[in-house]
This record gives sequence, C-alpha cells and structure tokens, in this order.
Amino acid sequence: MTTEYTGGGDPARSLALLWRTREKSGRKGGPDLSVDRVVRAAVELTDADGLAALSMRRVAQRLGVGTMSLYTYVPGKAELLDLMLDTVCGEPARPAEVPGGWRGRLEFVAREKWALYQRHPWMLYVATSRPPLGPNVAGAYEYELAAVEGIGLTDLEMDSVVTLVAGFVHGAARGAVDAAQVAQRTGVSDEQWWWAHAPYLAKVMDPSRYPLSARVGAAAGEEYGAASAPQQAFEFGLQRVLDGVEALVTRRTAAS
Repeated sequence: MTTEYTGGGDPARSLALLWRTREKSGRKGGPDLSVDRVVRAAVELTDADGLAALSMRRVAQRLGVGTMSLYTYVPGKAELLDLMLDTVCGEPARPAEVPGGWRGRLEFVAREKWALYQRHPWMLYVATSRPPLGPNVAGAYEYELAAVEGIGLTDLEMDSVVTLVAGFVHGAARGAVDAAQVAQRTGVSDEQWWWAHAPYLAKVMDPSRYPLSARVGAAAGEEYGAASAPQQAFEFGLQRVLDGVEALVTRRTAAS
C-alpha cells in the first residue's frame, strides 16, 4: 500500500482550515457543504475503501456534488488529509481521572490509540513526521504528556516516553491490521494457512539444525494456531514498554 504524507499542504491554508479561522461559504444556490461535511465524507470513504481510494473526485461522488465544488472548501488532497487526521484524533476519550497512577493513564492512552487504529486502519499508512498542527492533534499530545507530568521525568523524557508508547502502538496495530487484511483478501484464515503449511514444513525443517526455532515455533503455533498473534503481541509488548518506563521513573525518583 502506498504511504501518504501529512504536512504537504500550503501552511497558511492548512492552519486556517485546521483551526477553522476561515471557512468559505458555498455559493448561493450551490451545494449544502461545509469543511466538516467534506472531511466526514472523506473519512467514511477511506474507512470503507482504503487510503488508495482517497481523491477529491471520489469524495465529491460520495457527497453527490461536482469535484470543483469541493475546492471552495478544501484546496486539495494534501490539506484534506491533514484535516482527516486531525479530525479522527479528536475521537479518543480523554477523561480527567484514570485509575492506576501514571502507568494506568499511559496504558489508557495506548489502548485508545489501538482502538482508533482499528476504526481507521488507513491512519497506519499515513506518515506523520510532519504532523497536522491542528487542535485535536495538539489536544492529544497535551493529554498524553499530562499522563506522565509530575512523576520525576524531564520535559525531553516526557516527550520521549509518549513517543515511545505511540510508536509501539503504531507498530503493533500495523501488524494486526495487516494480518486481518491478508485473511480478508485471500479468504484464508491464519489458522488455515498455518495448518496447510505445517505438514510440509515438518518434512523439510531439520530440528537438529534449527532446535530453538523448532521448539519455540511449535509452541507458538500450537498456542496461536497461526504464525503470530497480534492481540497477544500488543498486550505483552505494552506491559514491557510500561515496565521500561517504570524502571526509568524509579531511577529518577531514587536519584532525587
């Protein structure tokens, strides 16, 4: 799947749209549109058909209007993609109180991100090294930093911790979505794929040459019924990431 990139639009136009400081009105007698309605249609289209389907023409078709009508509200696909990302980043719950201290708060953030990727898997194929600088992206960053505020970390460490958690969730979710999509596109479940290959693998793979692979792979295959288990990998990995952060916090507390 082709990777798209955020931050490619005109800065002034993008920021004006993201923060809704200027929104053009439709022509009198024209289609009943708004920036929000265009963005919602784009998100619905991409949720249903994938990132490759996203175009101004397809969004216009979904809205039942001419393509040129959209340009009154959104200058182009680059700005639209930024708007889509910022919009969906406003979906996760952000309660003021989460039990479990900083670890519970950070785990909550991670699980909300995981759920967001399941709802909008196309997000996993959008590179955000230049993120949309909109209110929802800013709000998400603020909430994530608040999860580790006041626990003894420096500002740079706080940023690194939320980046670490976000990167882990992104990678785990990408694996889960890829696994789901390959099963859907091939019509073969992971379990069916695994057991179809297992008899032939047993004939060609010499356990004496690959003793660890044979032993551990057999145990994992029997447990998962597949070559991997994305949900289990997420659960295991999240706790290990949090363990690492806890070790850092403990060192900082001991040194203070």
